[in-house]
Amino acid sequence: MKKKIFLLLSILFISQFYAQMVSNVRVSRDPDCGYYKISFDLNGKEERTYLISFTATNGNEEIKNPEGLKGEGISEACCVGPNRVLFWYPELFGYEKTGWQFIIKAIDSNFVFVEGGTFQMGSNNGEDSEKPIHTVILSPFYIGKYEVTKSDWSGVMNKDKSTYEYGEFPIEYISWYDAIEYCNKLSLKEGLTPCYSGKGKNIKCDWSANGYRLPTEAEWEYAARGGIKSKGFKYSGSNDIDEVAWYNGNSNNTSHKVGEKKPNELGIYDMSGNIYEYCWDWLDKDYYRDSVLYNPKGPGKGIYKIIRGGDYYNNKNFCLVSKRKGITPKVKYCQFGFRVVRANL
Repeated sequence: MKKKIFLLLSILFISQFYAQMVSNVRVSRDPDCGYYKISFDLNGKEERTYLISFTATNGNEEIKNPEGLKGEGISEACCVGPNRVLFWYPELFGYEKTGWQFIIKAIDSNFVFVEGGTFQMGSNNGEDSEKPIHTVILSPFYIGKYEVTKSDWSGVMNKDKSTYEYGEFPIEYISWYDAIEYCNKLSLKEGLTPCYSGKGKNIKCDWSANGYRLPTEAEWEYAARGGIKSKGFKYSGSNDIDEVAWYNGNSNNTSHKVGEKKPNELGIYDMSGNIYEYCWDWLDKDYYRDSVLYNPKGPGKGIYKIIRGGDYYNNKNFCLVSKRKGITPKVKYCQFGFRVVRANL
């Protein structure tokens, strides 16, 4: 039998580093079977697991997570450590055999990929600010599977001291400005480019940055509705609110640990109930009448910032996926928290 040896490829190999999460990438190819072996080291938080985003390109095609790709971080999350391995058999699935370059990226498995798409935003059965229903087209993004917890907050901001007993509860009593600060500090901590600059009402967002940010209102509603997997539920994940939300009918007037209720169609928890979640947008009750079609980001100015999803203290009507509410960005209240987004890995 002919001896099989792995030959180091001479092709250009592209690797992406986020806070040095992916490093020491090695690529070889079996000359007989034609399969690629891609080895790399994965760095990150030891208590977390990660998913791998893999792109193959040959100048003519660019394929994200192509057929036949197997290994750690693809079908299930993997832990940090050296010598993570991926295998790809391009010819077996109808792709060109050689000439491939690769891009490897890693993201915390506590994030959910939301495939871009088109949806109908708003409701004709709600308040005037929810009307009219209008078409929105969004690019893909990643959103937190859970609301930011007290443990998350403490690890980044070093301000909350109650993480031992209440670490998996959502962070509360923070303002919109506090959430912006958290996003930037988390980005810097992980070696990413912060999205936000400026102060007060002059805060601006760099939408091309690869750091963390708040979801736009449209991104929030699209994710809450289940994205391309939406089944049209009025709450996030069900028409039965008790399946998916903590609200005044079942919460005992207190917040609960994240992820205790049923997730929605995308696997995201607590987008209805538990705590309100900050969005990027300013509130304009008439904005839906003039909203842009692609990736709307709300009006350029305002008095109130959008909060979404309802909370444990209010009734079920506030938990509807279309329900809108505004709050001044400097206010801190016990039912206000947030989750984060990354769009440019």
